[in-house]
Amino acid sequence: MSDLTARTSAPAPHASLAGLGSLFLDPGGANLQEVRQLLHQTVDLITGELTEPVSLPPVPLKWSKVSAENLIPGQAVPDSDLLQACRDLVRGSMNPAHPRYLGHMDPLASVSSVMASLVTAAVNNNMLSREMSPIFSDLEQRLLRELAGLFGLPKTAGGMLQSGGTLCNLQALTLARNSHFDIHRTGLSTLKQQPVLFASELCHSSIQKAAMILGLGTSAVIPIHVDANNRMSAEALNKAVQMARKNGQQPFAVVATAGTTVTGNIDPLPEVAEICQQNNLWFHVDASYGGAIIFSDQHRHRLAGIDRADSITFNPQKWCYVTKACALVMFRDEQVLDRHFRISAPYMSLNEAEGERNLGEWGVQGTRAPDIAKWWLTLLQFGRSGLETLVNHSYELTELFLEQIRQRPFLELASTPDMNIFCFRDRRFGADEISLGKANARLQERLLKDDETFFSLPHFRESRWLKAVILNPYTTKADVERIFRFIDDHK
Repeated sequence: MSDLTARTSAPAPHASLAGLGSLFLDPGGANLQEVRQLLHQTVDLITGELTEPVSLPPVPLKWSKVSAENLIPGQAVPDSDLLQACRDLVRGSMNPAHPRYLGHMDPLASVSSVMASLVTAAVNNNMLSREMSPIFSDLEQRLLRELAGLFGLPKTAGGMLQSGGTLCNLQALTLARNSHFDIHRTGLSTLKQQPVLFASELCHSSIQKAAMILGLGTSAVIPIHVDANNRMSAEALNKAVQMARKNGQQPFAVVATAGTTVTGNIDPLPEVAEICQQNNLWFHVDASYGGAIIFSDQHRHRLAGIDRADSITFNPQKWCYVTKACALVMFRDEQVLDRHFRISAPYMSLNEAEGERNLGEWGVQGTRAPDIAKWWLTLLQFGRSGLETLVNHSYELTELFLEQIRQRPFLELASTPDMNIFCFRDRRFGADEISLGKANARLQERLLKDDETFFSLPHFRESRWLKAVILNPYTTKADVERIFRFIDDHK
């Protein structure tokens, strides 16, 4: 049967549903032109608004708030109002495409991932099961196995996507706990000693969240001191593991960070891996941001030791420019998901004889979008060489940024970054941590208001510091020099 025959033979909608206009795309194509026109207008509006990102501030200082009567209207609004609503949403959003949007790990989106977002929204598949996402489930499992190999994990490795790095870290630590204690059926009540894990004092807050959700309590995450360059101290880690055992606690995992959120540093992965091996501890690497370095032959040595991990979190939605959400977790042994996590969903069909798995049975999430399409299309459009170019470009601009800071004695750098993230502050206008924090908050505000430059303002070492993420490929040397001229003139 041809596509044309299939379209013209589609059943007509029930009489009560006649006149739906462009609410849905009619399976028979009756309203094809109407829907196509609306979608084309939407794409034209969005691309028109975003073509010149400097026409919009990096973060809007004010925007048109939605009127109360339009929150839940009694009757449908015309298409023109829908288009105006889209315009309002764009203009009220953060604008990571702006070349001086430097505040967070949020990039402008790759065109290919936007294309995939449109495809996945249109087909509306569900990664809960293979029958609800045939090509996407197959693609996710195969692509994650290949990606795990790129990180140096063995052929037994694999994984899945989750909606953000927080859920990926939760998934990894759940497997770490369940495999170490074998309690996924009986629960924590059978344990006589408190389970504990270890992470840098600069680890992401999702690690404490995971411990809380797992019933361990946030105090089960033992913070490990960092060195002068904000990397976890291997010596302090080793002592903490021995002390925990002496105190009657039961260590089961260590989380190393490959890209601290505030300072951009990478923990000493080989040393941490060695300690984990000696003490029979699960080795998890939170490479949510820094995982992208694996694509750069010039810089991948910074991730040396990651190939020894039991699990790795990596978010392509950051340094790989994929639209949100796109985060993944990989396991050294994919079958650990079967042994220590899987809960079967008997209402879903499955050909287990061929090794198929419903990914919803393996993951924290059941229903989730097929975000693997966004990652795959980005890989197709960029290729490994394209991602390598972007990572290397970020490092080149990082060196320029670092040079500008070091040329100014009044600027203090929290640590030399291992990536394209800077934590620094102006020391000219304060004598203590409180006054310095307030002074740098004023500088941040002025940069945004008067120079359309956005740095974030994290809390670090009992004060407020400026943070810059050199991520946008359209940020230039001229932008960097302009920023520091403004800082020089700040009073």
